[in-house]
Amino acid sequence: MFDFSTPVDRHGTWCTQWDYVADRFGAADLLPFTISDMDFATAPVILDALQKRLSHGVLGYSRWKNDEFLGAIAHWYQTRFNSVIDKEAVVYGPSVIYMVSQLIRQWSEPGEAVLIHTPAYDAFYKAIEGNQRQVLSAPLHNTDGGWMCDMAALEAQLAKPECKIMLLCSPQNPTGKVWTRSELETMATLCEQHGVRVISDEIHMDMVWQGHTHTPWSDVGQGQWALFTSGSKSFNIPALTGAYGLINDASERQQYLNVLKGQDGLSSPAILAVVAHIAAYQEGGVWLDALRAYLQSNLHYVADTLNHEFAQLNWQPPQSTYLAWIDLRPLGIDDNALQKALIEQQKVAIMPGYTYGEEGKGFVRLNAGCPRVKLEEGVKRLVAAIKSLQ
Repeated sequence: MFDFSTPVDRHGTWCTQWDYVADRFGAADLLPFTISDMDFATAPVILDALQKRLSHGVLGYSRWKNDEFLGAIAHWYQTRFNSVIDKEAVVYGPSVIYMVSQLIRQWSEPGEAVLIHTPAYDAFYKAIEGNQRQVLSAPLHNTDGGWMCDMAALEAQLAKPECKIMLLCSPQNPTGKVWTRSELETMATLCEQHGVRVISDEIHMDMVWQGHTHTPWSDVGQGQWALFTSGSKSFNIPALTGAYGLINDASERQQYLNVLKGQDGLSSPAILAVVAHIAAYQEGGVWLDALRAYLQSNLHYVADTLNHEFAQLNWQPPQSTYLAWIDLRPLGIDDNALQKALIEQQKVAIMPGYTYGEEGKGFVRLNAGCPRVKLEEGVKRLVAAIKSLQ
């Protein structure tokens, strides 16, 4: 019904992943598997809705707080997660990271600390340190049962007087860990006990694979918390900008909105993002489910190929996301040597694990959100680069 296999040429579209790959990797002629957007056209229902809105011809100031937008979000949470949200708690923003940064400023002072699970999405470090806050780390541990958090070690960090916020990534990027309801409830209790507020980034919530279930923080949260997310990852619409979330405390919510409008002048949303979210959440489920099946097949291809070539890896697909977090430590490959081989010899761009912190050393993160023909070529080049160093 939907074609995810035919490549779409993204060159010349001001595309971060393709047109600006040299910014991070130093060479322009690389096959990229980097930033977490996908090489697929978005859902036809979204494109149709955008065309309809454009045909109206007037693109004036608008509002996000309308029944259609709020109703679409509530519908998505009810049908996808069996979760009932408070529509009065909904807030809007241009991106999840903008919203995270604003609440870091609202809920802490310079010099205070924000706790994250590591390895962590690199923008988390930037949002914390760029706002003159400290990073507190709660390392995840790779076990036979998947990535695990040491809750005693986590509590020790939460108990520090300088720790004011836990910035949660749920599902977790880059490991792909899906937090169980029990784990989330434990963290919620610990944060409440130690007076630590919670910001939960749930932008990958729709990309949770078979055998695992995403639990929104709004179902378990205690004390003061915020949940921020967007349809941008699921439906490949980040270029439209636009995110939303929930802030449970009414006064904190109003303070956030006051800054959004009064200080930052963002009272009018990107209307095409609002239109896209409504279409996605009301009509895009069938397309998303087809995409999810394709992505899971891609991840299994990566596992089958790598384990055939390097049996000692025994790499398993992640519990969520289309980002293959690959542990190459059993091969004893030097990170810098591998990047040099990938870029200079194989002409491929794959994110080095150290981008995501100290705990990421020895890993690579490969974006599998692409047609299979591209993925096959990328994995072939990764294998060749590894073998050239053995």
